[in-house]
Amino acid sequence: MFAVSEAVELAHRTLEQHIAGLWVEGEVSNLVLPRSGHAYFTLKDGRGALPTAMWATSVRRLRFRLQEGQRLRVFGRMGIYAAQGRFQLYAERAEPVGVGELALALEQLKRKLHDEGLFAEARKRPLPAWPRGIGVVTSPNGAAVHDIIKVVRRRMPTPILLSPAKVQGPEAPYELIAALRLLARAAEARDIEVIILGRGGGSMEDLWAFNHEGLARAVVDCPVPVVSAVGHEVDVTVCDLVADRRAATPSQAGELVVPDRRELAARFDEYQRRMVRNIERRTVDLGARLHGGSRRLERWGRSWVREQRGQLEHSHARLLVEVRGALEADRRRHRALAERLAAVDPRVRVAQQRRALHELERRLIRAGRSMTAELRPRLARAAGKLDALSPLAVLGRGYALARDEGGRVIRKASEVEVGDAVSLRLSEGQLSVEVRSKAGAVDP
Repeated sequence: MFAVSEAVELAHRTLEQHIAGLWVEGEVSNLVLPRSGHAYFTLKDGRGALPTAMWATSVRRLRFRLQEGQRLRVFGRMGIYAAQGRFQLYAERAEPVGVGELALALEQLKRKLHDEGLFAEARKRPLPAWPRGIGVVTSPNGAAVHDIIKVVRRRMPTPILLSPAKVQGPEAPYELIAALRLLARAAEARDIEVIILGRGGGSMEDLWAFNHEGLARAVVDCPVPVVSAVGHEVDVTVCDLVADRRAATPSQAGELVVPDRRELAARFDEYQRRMVRNIERRTVDLGARLHGGSRRLERWGRSWVREQRGQLEHSHARLLVEVRGALEADRRRHRALAERLAAVDPRVRVAQQRRALHELERRLIRAGRSMTAELRPRLARAAGKLDALSPLAVLGRGYALARDEGGRVIRKASEVEVGDAVSLRLSEGQLSVEVRSKAGAVDP
């Protein structure tokens, strides 16, 4: 006679002795994932169901997440759950059916990060046009770091700070995370404005460290833009998807983060040509305005002449100020470009352009002064013509302007009587006289 517990224990030992371990294939249902980290589910097919338990230590070793409806191959030992007398499988390992374990884990992680918005282009930051310093996270012994250094030196020599880490193996993700965070903390002090994270090519298993969720989140949290440069074309890692830019190879990453000094020199020459054309157009425009003003001065009156003379002088002064301001701004831009192009030593070209700008400034000043001197005689002639037409000029030849007591101009002797008071306006001064007699035509 056996007690219930004894019977269950006997059955349990019998199963363990005769079925040490076996693989079972089925579909996951009734999945329960408590906070303890264990997993409880039922493996079923069309004809049967097998309760299954997987302890937390085994769950943590899985490279993928257990999901309802998943088809698995599970290895474990058969036993009986004594508290309920229930026959069940104690799972130790599991792998997906039809899809590799790594591929499934990668797909699940990609879906998770995508749903959090970490792949969105709107979240990603632009790379600096001309970084003061570059950080590199990779193996110190691999070809990747040498390729990056070679490309950067050829295009535009820029300081590079290497933070070494393993790029393959079980320890690689954690070393990569630590190296990236070390550069992030040193970014401000060491003028690091962009970081390249990468390695040479390899199989999917070789690249698996760059599919680690912790590394992906470290890339997202990095305070400076990150370029993922894992040397492969077909496989896309999680780091490629969350990084601000992706490069197919470490060499391409070097090309992305620094400009080509030859291209910069060509852009500098084009900028110089545009600047000279703009100054010439502005000079011609202001010259045309000055000539138009001089023609209007000849047609209008003396008060307008005085007003336009002031405006002309103001325009001349403003032209000089604007030209000098533009030249000074260009000088500042030249100095900034000269400092940034120190590596290619553009000092001779900058000096030549500076002399050309000084010469252009002197020519513009001389042209403005010459134009002002040319316009002044025209103004004087216009003023003389106005003076010749003035009534005061007629009085200067000995004539007088007569007005009666009401201030009306007297044109005929018949408009006054003997004894009337008359005012005479002379070239200089005025007389008050009395009519003693009249001569000439009189009213009948």
